[in-house]
Amino acid sequence: MDFDLSQPTTAFEIPPIDFKEDLNDEQYAAVTAKPGPLLILAGAGSGKTRTLTYRVAYLLSKGIDPKDILLLTFTNKAAKEMLSRVEDLTGYEPRRFWGGTFHSIGHRLLRLHGDTVGLAKNFTILDAGEAETVLKHAVEAVDKTFFKNKTYPKPGPLSSIISMTRNTCSSIEETIAHYYPQHHELTENIQSFAKAYESRKQEQKVVDYDDLLTNWLKLMDTSLEIREYYNQRFKHTLVDEYQDTNTLQARIVDIMGANHQIMAVGDDAQCIYSWRGANYENIITFPDRHPDTRILRIETNYRSTPEILTLANSVIQNRETRGFDKELRAFKPSSQVPYVVQAMDGKEQAQFVITRIRGLLDEGRDPKQIAVLYRAHYQALDMQMELSRAGIPYQITSGVRFFEQTHIKDMVAHLRLVYNPSDAPSFMRLVTLLPKIGEKSAQKLFALTKENAEKFQKDFIDVLNDPAVVAKVPGPARDEWKSLALSLQDMKQTNESSTPDQVVEIGLEGWYSLYLQGAYANYVNRMDDLRSLIGFATRFEEMQELIAQITLLNSEVADRNIEDSDAAIRLTTVHQAKGLEYDVVFLIGVAENLFPIRRAVEAGDTEEERRLFYVAVTRARDELYLLFPKMNTKRGPSIFLTPSRFLQEIPQKLYEPIRIRRNYGW
Repeated sequence: MDFDLSQPTTAFEIPPIDFKEDLNDEQYAAVTAKPGPLLILAGAGSGKTRTLTYRVAYLLSKGIDPKDILLLTFTNKAAKEMLSRVEDLTGYEPRRFWGGTFHSIGHRLLRLHGDTVGLAKNFTILDAGEAETVLKHAVEAVDKTFFKNKTYPKPGPLSSIISMTRNTCSSIEETIAHYYPQHHELTENIQSFAKAYESRKQEQKVVDYDDLLTNWLKLMDTSLEIREYYNQRFKHTLVDEYQDTNTLQARIVDIMGANHQIMAVGDDAQCIYSWRGANYENIITFPDRHPDTRILRIETNYRSTPEILTLANSVIQNRETRGFDKELRAFKPSSQVPYVVQAMDGKEQAQFVITRIRGLLDEGRDPKQIAVLYRAHYQALDMQMELSRAGIPYQITSGVRFFEQTHIKDMVAHLRLVYNPSDAPSFMRLVTLLPKIGEKSAQKLFALTKENAEKFQKDFIDVLNDPAVVAKVPGPARDEWKSLALSLQDMKQTNESSTPDQVVEIGLEGWYSLYLQGAYANYVNRMDDLRSLIGFATRFEEMQELIAQITLLNSEVADRNIEDSDAAIRLTTVHQAKGLEYDVVFLIGVAENLFPIRRAVEAGDTEEERRLFYVAVTRARDELYLLFPKMNTKRGPSIFLTPSRFLQEIPQKLYEPIRIRRNYGW
């Protein structure tokens, strides 16, 4: 294969740019640095995007051809934003660059050279739903009974396991042990399914999303000629958010930048996505893999006050793992130190936040610049309830509202059916979760069960497992039907003699938890949500009160579903808040086992939780409130909580404690 490397650079005179004037000293040093390898440690709010944009413009000003620059990002939005800014600065159109997400660049290369790794010239890309369908058919060809077991992963979760394996460059066995231990007994099955899936894709001349990267790496490993061409072709490889790379992406970057012109831009203190494959070691070992790496730091923060940054620096300085030293310095003038608020419980915590939000709104603060952050979705339950009652509009930017989540609705359907066996919608919702039962079948089964209950003067729930009813259940669903029926019977008996929270707990020990295990890859997170429902139920003595309150809350939310999101404050998990910033931030649930979350503590892996806490703190521009409840009722009986270890490590001089009065004034 012949590659023409002698094409002349198109003459193009860019407008004069005063790099020294437009950038601070740290940014200027990074932008004008001699060709790499370069590791740019860009702290939160330090102008990372500006630095990358000006780096591209600087290279162009030095006569580098756009086609010789490879820019890799994680989102199309980031790529478009950077290249659009480059066009504003230089006049070079984005289409002249090899710039985009890892997957888009992988696709571009495979269209040119895919035949080298066995791809058909006319290969097509599967979307997520199509990929799951192909996987489903591949599994059924190997074991047609596999998906009949509700505890086994469905195509979606199964696809997640295979995807994680490929992106972390590990084995199925290692992936299951680390990320999906609930499926450890299925390791050999899943290994055979993964092979069958690959064969089926090849037969159909299709690729999934991950194939765009795995085949890119395979292409570089397979053809030294192609590899050497691109090593010479790209004189400069720039990578955005390098701390978020997984093992597969890092290997690709190392190969594409083998001429040592890589500029990796990121922040090890903001590596928070290991649960989706990001590898902290990629950025930490970058200098080891690329000898003579120059490390440059961009530490001037334009977002937060000095007091917020001092607290943030304190958090990350207490880390126990290897990391790069970096200290954020504020551009903004001095202001108030952050506040630490101790509340009695989640409800009082929420009421304090509401009191302060009202004050902020009275002061003229923009609602959309006020955010409530939390470690996990279930921790915002009290916050959502109290905001709804107070009539304060809010927008959840990290998913749907608590009681609108699918798994929460499923458990509420259990409760409604136990309380009112005539509740046909709840019956329909549950039984259509079973294999081969659609809406029409569910209607017939409901009518049959009701008819038999009246005929034999029995309770509807007790009749579910009668032979006459079970005989009409589709064969593939019978075992699951019996398990669901037994679970509902246990809940009914508990409801007759116990409190609603105990009924919820019995429900979580029954059929649905097994169903959940197979239905969702994030099974553990969803179980945390459901367990929080136990604590919510302790507030009610009767099942009818619990169900009525949930219904009313959902109705209130629907009534206040405003179209103008500018009038709503923001509620979001910290993960979803990364990259965003707000004038005022309330971080709730800053207690042990809430933040850091219990499962991270039990796994002995709290350092990523520390980085996540650091990300939360650095979202705030002007005011920061760290709140923790003394009591937690998530699992029913109240338990005492201690402040988060991250909070306890912070010197007391760096914050102002607030004691909540009984009337929630302060």
